[in-house]
Amino acid sequence: MGPATRPATAARRAPKADPYCVDAVELARAALVQISGEDQVGEHLGYVAEADRVVTHFFACRLPGYVGWRWAVTVARASRARVVTVDESVLLPGEEALLAPEWLPWEERLRPEDLAPGSLLPAAPDDPRLLPGYTGADRDPADSDSGWSVVEELGLGRERVLSAEGRDLAVQRWYDGAGGPRSPLAIAAPAPCSTCGFLVPLSGPLGAAFGVCANEMSPSDGRVVSYDHGCGAHSSVSTPPGGGALPEPVLDTLAHEELGHS
Repeated sequence: MGPATRPATAARRAPKADPYCVDAVELARAALVQISGEDQVGEHLGYVAEADRVVTHFFACRLPGYVGWRWAVTVARASRARVVTVDESVLLPGEEALLAPEWLPWEERLRPEDLAPGSLLPAAPDDPRLLPGYTGADRDPADSDSGWSVVEELGLGRERVLSAEGRDLAVQRWYDGAGGPRSPLAIAAPAPCSTCGFLVPLSGPLGAAFGVCANEMSPSDGRVVSYDHGCGAHSSVSTPPGGGALPEPVLDTLAHEELGHS
């Protein structure tokens, strides 16, 4: 005869509201009044059964600055006992309560514009955007320079280099930013940066789609731009016949203003 089969565990039943604990509204209110004062406790908002012979009562909170919050008092009684006691009390936010933003570590809260002279922002040891320098991950696979070696990288090169994930994140950020094709400047441009003489292509894999603007008259001067970005300072822009780069001012000779007499 085989081993006995253990019956499947039934779904956990919902706790039944204990009548003694449900009736202990005034006991719960008195506990709150003792710690917060009579004027800080509002009307009874209901209760919820936490477990057998354990019930939490809710009361409106009248504390200034805590709109939408509520007091919670948990009461309980022992088995076969009729005396109900207070377990704990706490102030909890309701659905309409104003809450502080979710806490983030400082290195996640910092933005690029927060860095000032002297500020330090170390990269985490396991930062997925970086790889050890000896991997050569930042080298262009099409580069014909085969003289690079691990010894050279360890001796003179960088300790860490950009990983494929770090490169992809930079590409997406640059392409979606002010130097990409969807910025208002690029949409109104007469031609893309790929045909502009002021574009200095980047080296490595990023050079397939990005360069640096070298036109001091462009808003993008010294910044990374995509090849399909553009601006009005394109090298092929010519001066319109009979005029300059800027339109002539329009003078209204018909309008007049009333000047008062002193």
